[in-house]
Order: sequence, then C-alpha cells, then structure tokens
Amino acid sequence: MPAPEWNHLRSDADLDAALAHANNATVVFFKHSTRCPVSSMALRLFERNYQVPSEKARLYFLDLIAYRPLSNRIANELGVEHESPQLIVVKNGHVVHSASHHMISAEDVKSVAE
Repeated sequence: MPAPEWNHLRSDADLDAALAHANNATVVFFKHSTRCPVSSMALRLFERNYQVPSEKARLYFLDLIAYRPLSNRIANELGVEHESPQLIVVKNGHVVHSASHHMISAEDVKSVAE
C-alpha cells in the first residue's frame, strides 16, 4: 500500500470542509506537534502501518504548533479534549475513536473505517 495521502489543515475553511465531509464519511484527524519526539514517533509508526484505502477514510494532518487555533476548534467542535499527538476518527458525524501518544494505531483506524 502506498504512503498515506494527507490533506493538510491550514485554515478555518480547510477545517470546515473536513468537518462537512465527516458528516457522510470517515475522516481521520492527526494532530502533530513538530516539537515533540513522541509525536514524531507516533506519526512515523502510523504512516508505516496505515493500510486504509482513501475511499474508506480521508486523512487530515494538523501541525498544531503552527495552527493551534485549529487544534482548539477541533477539540471544541468534536468534544474531544486536546492532546498531542492525537488521532481522532469521525464517522458519519460522530467521533468513533480517539487516541493519543503510544495508543495511536493505524489498525484501530482500519477497524472503525471498514
């Protein structure tokens, strides 16, 4: 399987589009801290093991150091307390999975996306 295809969140419009898409599909948010080695490790492991086709789940990547207000919006709008690194899966408008740090797993996404 090829490397995951990330959609980058850089604006309110990007987040609005992702949340709108999540109303009728599966969306995965990965909140990454570029200053944190644990976050970098979690991201590498996730990317190495991710095997969900893009038509089953759309991936969104957030650099939360550069775009912290978007991270706060995700936490507020989805009702999931902010953590870093953090993976949040939204399916048909509902959060179906959330994990942080060493609990982030590509296999968990696969199980809820299919």
